[in-house]
Amino acid sequence: MRVLVAIDSFKGSLTSLQAGNAVKEAVLSLDNNAEVLVRPLADGGEGTVEALSAGMDGNIIEIPVTGPLETPVKAKYCILKGNNTAVIEMSSAAGITLVPPEKRDPMETTTYGVGELIRDAISRGCRHFIVGIGGSATNDGGAGMLSALGFEFLDKNGKPISLGAKGLETLASISTENVIPQLKECSFRIACDVTNPLCGTNGCSAVFAPQKGGTPETIAKMDIWLENYAKLAKKISKNADMNYPGAGAAGGLGFAFFAFTDARLESGVSIVLEETNIEEYIKNADIIVTGEGKLDAQTVMGKAPIGVARIAKKYGKKVIAFAGCVTDDAVVCNEHGIDAYFSITPSAMSLSEAMNTDNAYRNLKNTAYQVFRVIC
Repeated sequence: MRVLVAIDSFKGSLTSLQAGNAVKEAVLSLDNNAEVLVRPLADGGEGTVEALSAGMDGNIIEIPVTGPLETPVKAKYCILKGNNTAVIEMSSAAGITLVPPEKRDPMETTTYGVGELIRDAISRGCRHFIVGIGGSATNDGGAGMLSALGFEFLDKNGKPISLGAKGLETLASISTENVIPQLKECSFRIACDVTNPLCGTNGCSAVFAPQKGGTPETIAKMDIWLENYAKLAKKISKNADMNYPGAGAAGGLGFAFFAFTDARLESGVSIVLEETNIEEYIKNADIIVTGEGKLDAQTVMGKAPIGVARIAKKYGKKVIAFAGCVTDDAVVCNEHGIDAYFSITPSAMSLSEAMNTDNAYRNLKNTAYQVFRVIC
């Protein structure tokens, strides 16, 4: 029996590979002749760097960068072995979790540190990038990131504007004269699962800035400033389309990438599945095991387990899913390739108990053991 295990992280309790190894241990305890292969799984968001690094022999790099509040933070990214590919989560340098609730204000926060991560990876020879842009604290249109790469955002006097969305108020011109030359050699796959434009009622300011500390007054201002920024960008790049689906992702970081770099905005799950070559492993397996921390109706909307299940169904494979929590509406997952799913929580317990790493590992292992008793 050949089993492929590709489970997304149970955020806060198990990494992707920890979850996979719990299932592997259960299967081998029932059939030590089984072939059980554990592969990393992520959706392009939190945990992608760790998953791909661990599963693809990557090297974790940790460097100090400029955080969202312009104070230093330590941020991690990984370089995948053998192909000059860097995997970056923008949230490690400009994420909302780096900003205390009382200090959240998209007028002040910057993406400058994201550019510093890219620049560091370029200096180490990377020319291909996978970038997850979820969980941002920012609304600066990616101007901070681009500034770190050598783009100059200038006011009417030719002076650099301030970092953060507030700086866009005085933006009068954009110069590419001092952009680092290696950027032209780089390609970017941007994990982006939203389709919002840069500006307007569905733009990043109106939709996402409130949860980052934006007020009705500052949101209206930022929307106007971002529109001016997009018009100036259009003079430099034909790709600077503020209505492009995903332009509003991460406070306009999506716009910055496709306007000023060789970038594609794609489903995060699709990127990870392709980069890890999961289809080849699925083809050679008898049973596929997937899962995530919570299985519900939202799972079918681009989440990692459904991405695995859809590929598995191309080859007529059975798919089992495990989750820490399963809601009633998760039944829709059966219509999207998951043949059966199981909650790993055996009895009533507190959230802290369920989230404990040792408990979660044991619960997943025990549940997988019971399920595979029917199969082995």
